[in-house]
Amino acid sequence: MHRHKGFSLLEILVAFSIMAIALTILLRIFGTGVNNAVISEEYTIAVQIAESLMARTGVETELTAGESQGTEGDKYDWQITVNPATPAQSRASLKDTDPDQQKPAPVLMSVRVVVAWGEDEQPRAVELHTLKLQQPGPG
Repeated sequence: MHRHKGFSLLEILVAFSIMAIALTILLRIFGTGVNNAVISEEYTIAVQIAESLMARTGVETELTAGESQGTEGDKYDWQITVNPATPAQSRASLKDTDPDQQKPAPVLMSVRVVVAWGEDEQPRAVELHTLKLQQPGPG
């Protein structure tokens, strides 16, 4: 009896099915990796914007209590909130302890920067907090 060498149709169909499943899984893994890389890049840009805004607050503009907001690059919305620090946030060593002192002591201000972006389904945001000294004006 002669037996034909080669694969049967059933063996080929099973091999193609296994290959299709494996390729589907690989494509999902690579697609997720690319998506995570894009999200990571967006977070990096948002942190850079927030750090830049934090550094400019009190340097380019006067450090006064209030809020300001804007948009960077038509994608990232930002908001800066400046308030006097609560007593729990400030240390006693920074407070004015000498009533006879001529010059008023600097005031500790709480600065909060929020950068938000993304669609309504998946909003994303980065929030930074710091404390800065508000130098009293000359006088």
